[in-house]
Amino acid sequence: MNNMIVYEIADLGALDITELLTESKDEGFRNIHRLVNEYNEGMNTFQHEDEALFECRVGHRVIGICGLNRDPYSGGSIGRIRRLYVLKEFRRHGAGRRLVEAVIHKASSHYTKLVLKTDNPKAGEFYKNLGFKGIADDELVTHELEL
Repeated sequence: MNNMIVYEIADLGALDITELLTESKDEGFRNIHRLVNEYNEGMNTFQHEDEALFECRVGHRVIGICGLNRDPYSGGSIGRIRRLYVLKEFRRHGAGRRLVEAVIHKASSHYTKLVLKTDNPKAGEFYKNLGFKGIADDELVTHELEL
């Protein structure tokens, strides 16, 4: 799958992420609907200098998405991975890795640490394979990566 390309998104509203919305909902995940709702309501538009939203494409098809925000629970030196989702048929082909690597690259210019929260065991293993360490007994963070 060498034809996957990751781009930083300037305007989520300009993207066709219908396929991501439909499949994520069918799988029981609410994160992509939250992404769209929070973006449309202006609650989270990834517009700060130290924030970004990335898409992964194959041709014109958006196959994955992942965001970087300032961690709202820390003093500003920590970034948070938000709303990672990759279409099922592209999982285990490097799309998620490329998206998270783009987030890590962007975050390393602004933050000392990157954190996230997931209750999905497969996602937890995915992040550990990328060098994140698991955090126990924290309601807000399940994984972190020192930058």
